[in-house]
Amino acid sequence: MIRLTSLHYRVLFTICAVAVLVLSLLPPDVPEPTTGWDKTNHLLAFGTLSVLGVRAWPARVWHVALALTAYGAAIEALQSLTSYRTASWVDLLADILGIAIGLALGFRTIRA
Repeated sequence: MIRLTSLHYRVLFTICAVAVLVLSLLPPDVPEPTTGWDKTNHLLAFGTLSVLGVRAWPARVWHVALALTAYGAAIEALQSLTSYRTASWVDLLADILGIAIGLALGFRTIRA
């Protein structure tokens, strides 16, 4: 069995963070993976980032949570600069809820 180290999780986190950014800024006519509802897309994306972040930086969990919140806000700001996306406080709230769920799951996996 392969044991993933914090370095592995940092690489996975970075890949996932870039993928979230790219998917968040794609024009709406480009096919993209979806859960079927925009808010669950946010929950899944930021929950995944949060779990990976907790595994990558277990001693800096609150830094990860704050950084991901800022990342979600930055994505919303970037979307407002496009002609085909809009910024939304509700989307940022879904990001924060995803982060909270991810933190809970991340703590659980660290202690298991």
